[in-house]
Amino acid sequence: MQIQDLPYPDPGVPDARSGPRFLRWLFWNQLPGQLKSLAWGLLHFASVASLPFCVGIGVQAAVDRSGTRLALAGGLMALACVGNAVGDTFLHRAAVTNWITAAARVQQLLARRTATLGSTLTRRVAAGEVVAVSTGDVEKIGWFVEALSRFTAAVVTIVLVCVGLLVYQPALGVVVVVGLPLLALAVLPLLPHATRRADVQREKAGRATELASDTVAGLRVLRGIGGEELFLDRYRRASQEVRHAAVRSARMWSLIAAIQVLLPGILLITVVCYGVHLARQGRITVGELVTVYSSVMLLAYPLRHFEEIAMAYSFSRPSAKRAARVLSLERAVDTAGTPGSKRHGRPSGDLYDPVTGLLAPAGRLTAVVCGDPDVAGRLAERLGGHAAHAERNGSVLLGGVALDDLPLDSARGSVLVQDKDPVLLSGTLRELLDVPASGAVGAREALDAAQCADVLAALVQGSLDAADPMDARLTERGRSLSGGQRQRLSLARSLVTDPEVLVLDEPTSAVDSHTEARIAEGVRELRAGRTTVVFTSSPLLLDRADQVVFLHDETVVAVGGHRELVRTEPRYRAVVTRETEAEAKTGAEAGAALGADDLTDLDKLVEIEETA
Repeated sequence: MQIQDLPYPDPGVPDARSGPRFLRWLFWNQLPGQLKSLAWGLLHFASVASLPFCVGIGVQAAVDRSGTRLALAGGLMALACVGNAVGDTFLHRAAVTNWITAAARVQQLLARRTATLGSTLTRRVAAGEVVAVSTGDVEKIGWFVEALSRFTAAVVTIVLVCVGLLVYQPALGVVVVVGLPLLALAVLPLLPHATRRADVQREKAGRATELASDTVAGLRVLRGIGGEELFLDRYRRASQEVRHAAVRSARMWSLIAAIQVLLPGILLITVVCYGVHLARQGRITVGELVTVYSSVMLLAYPLRHFEEIAMAYSFSRPSAKRAARVLSLERAVDTAGTPGSKRHGRPSGDLYDPVTGLLAPAGRLTAVVCGDPDVAGRLAERLGGHAAHAERNGSVLLGGVALDDLPLDSARGSVLVQDKDPVLLSGTLRELLDVPASGAVGAREALDAAQCADVLAALVQGSLDAADPMDARLTERGRSLSGGQRQRLSLARSLVTDPEVLVLDEPTSAVDSHTEARIAEGVRELRAGRTTVVFTSSPLLLDRADQVVFLHDETVVAVGGHRELVRTEPRYRAVVTRETEAEAKTGAEAGAALGADDLTDLDKLVEIEETA
């Protein structure tokens, strides 16, 4: 896989049982790239390691006044320099490719898992953790995956040099062979401490990032209640904790780096002293001493890869653990690959939830009233097949087919759920409305139905270079728009898709009553013949629904028209009219006193309420 070939056609199914298993899975899935990096690494390190032998031959040739051997040494040195340059260039190219492709694979896996889980992801994993994994953690994971092949090349080179020194000059070779493993293993006792300090630093940095994002997101509210300075002080304290943790971590890594410099220096001094002693005794030549000395000096370069791989693993292990935790999350019942799961295609028909008893007839507008917003939110997620933990017998049925039995793309294509706080991505309005759709509903029709005329005018006014409202740009999350304007644009986007079933959770909670009435009429006309479920307590929307379903304690307790339920169901009336318990009791007694045939006064109250 090359960088220009990204993204992967299929990133694969990761082994997310643990962080180390996930790193091993990534390595084996990039084996061709790792072998290429290993080959270029061996060429590079072998060329570097051969230079001392060339220098030794040249020095000895000069001592012996042999022009032939001096020319041979020069030729070998030139060949080693060419191999060094070529190997280093292509090693860097292969290493960067492995790094980027590994990070890209992890990002693709995270994106697919996010799309699969939908809104339930942030209920099971903190949003800040998901952001941290998909940004900083993927780079650390990619670093370790690519560094592993370079480390292997360095280890092979060190072993070959040690063997070569034993054959070339056994007396000094033994010193090098004994000393190098001690150099490589000397920092191992310090690595657990360094890893723990790095983990603490990352944990504190994650908390500070999450606190900062929450503060920025709620800055307008914080200013309104005078809590801005309070949260800024909290962030200052959190950032100082991150700084102190980073300093402690850096101290440990600097100690490891110092040891990596000190011990090779001690080995070099030992080799020189012992080599001079042997040369005085005539047991080795000057060229051999220069060769061994140069070899030990240059071996410090591949030895640094021991420190790098230790750092890479200590940083990537917790990152891989976090990524594996996100990737291990599964859909409640994911049967996209089971035999027969695709035979249904995209079903149509009544939408039925066996848990609550909710039945939304096909082709009709059904309004759902629930006193508990959390219950309404969970039901909306379940209707779209997004529930985090659903029992098999609790799967929502569409036309008699369980949504959990459908492939994910079919389930998402059949039922679209718009939650109460939808996200508007930055870009032009045309890009916002460029979503997978049936093609039966145009962008203009959807905008008209959602009453977005003033929104278009505001966007054009804010984008001086856009004559067409469709080319006007939206800021991140539509922050330049009011809550009601964002809500209407989100509704228009949902209407454009024209799904078989559209579930709207409080789609007009932030708009005024006159606009709400027009939206109710526009949605009803545009969705004629399509199944629409609206979670709301607005009388304006309820009165225009084909049927109203009232839930109490997560169970359907009443079904009928809005006016009928206001008269006959006190609990429904209390939710819709915001009555207190005493008022509801008084209303119930009044209704009983009036009787079934004398309810004109209550009808008038309902009409007044709806036109208010």
